[in-house]
Amino acid sequence: MMRAVQSNITTLAVDAIVNAANSSLLGGGGVDGAIHRAAGPELVHECRLLGGCHTGDAKITKGYRLPARYVIHTVGPVWRGGTEREPELLASCYRRALELAVANGVRSIAFPSISTGIYGYPIQLAAEIAIATVAASQFEGEVIFCCFSAADLQVYEQLLHR
Repeated sequence: MMRAVQSNITTLAVDAIVNAANSSLLGGGGVDGAIHRAAGPELVHECRLLGGCHTGDAKITKGYRLPARYVIHTVGPVWRGGTEREPELLASCYRRALELAVANGVRSIAFPSISTGIYGYPIQLAAEIAIATVAASQFEGEVIFCCFSAADLQVYEQLLHR
């Protein structure tokens, strides 16, 4: 089951939330910074032990002070016009996060809109990839697309109700 909500991802009571991280995994701006602040200093300590993450890949940590049991960190592509494998890399973020979710017994997961903040990925294109990739996955639990803005929520809802 897939649905979209407008909310602060750090407040959602799900098994796992996905962090749109940078390659260091040590925190940053946007959703990444919010997740690190809400989870507490233990999260950055565990992330230091992971040795970073490549674009299109994902790594899992505990959720610490978050309602979510796990944080799945994934590094989305920076938008460069769509000619630098951005769609393939973005789809890989969702695929790898869901593979880790399945491997760790996750039954509910919340995704932010990966790469659409400072990485500049157009929301319509990113949402299409997110929904198509989740729909094609083996994940059988609940998937929430957690949108920061009402405008992003509208894009997801239009695509989900086609």
